Amino acid sequence: MDFKSSDTITGPRAEDELPHTTQAAVKIVIVGGFGVGKTTMVGSVSEIKPLTTEETMTQAGIGVDDNYGSESKTATTVAMDFGRISITEQLVLYLFGTPGQERFWFLWNGLFEGALGAVVLIDTRRLEVSFDVIGRLEERGVPFVVAINDFPDAPRYPIEDLRAALDLADDIPIVKCDARRRASSRDVLMTLMRFLHALAMRSPSRA
Repeated sequence: MDFKSSDTITGPRAEDELPHTTQAAVKIVIVGGFGVGKTTMVGSVSEIKPLTTEETMTQAGIGVDDNYGSESKTATTVAMDFGRISITEQLVLYLFGTPGQERFWFLWNGLFEGALGAVVLIDTRRLEVSFDVIGRLEERGVPFVVAINDFPDAPRYPIEDLRAALDLADDIPIVKCDARRRASSRDVLMTLMRFLHALAMRSPSRA
């Protein structure tokens, strides 16, 4: 295939380059079941144009994928979403959104490698989908916070009822959010960073 001069790869775009003040970069994963808003969260909060691997949904998923509550969804993430956000002038978070359909969960292991922490996005219309998601994080020892995505038609429950239903320890933060809004998604990430800081401060190695 002949490439035009305009097709030549010249390196990263200026807007994608790391700020020169960056001193540390941290990998964070955003996980959850199908259609809970992972791609939306990465897209809303990323300061660079996010990388997505969405593909059109086909009949191959009929009877396999649980799309309850997302029947109008026509595309799905098949590998990962990727974005970046600067928390401070020195600290940058690399965001990796995982595929939600269970048949793609084998990809999660690679995405979890090197992750400092995770956000578990929850849709209260399909709370049971989150059980296996949380179990996988616990098995790998990845610290996480839970974010309840505010879908207009989703039932509202008291936080403590959700904690009991998800069988979460008392110290794991649960926050409500709107993944479509940058400020709300950023608040979730800040909650995760504060939680990770608190865990580090009480680590036995600091004793």
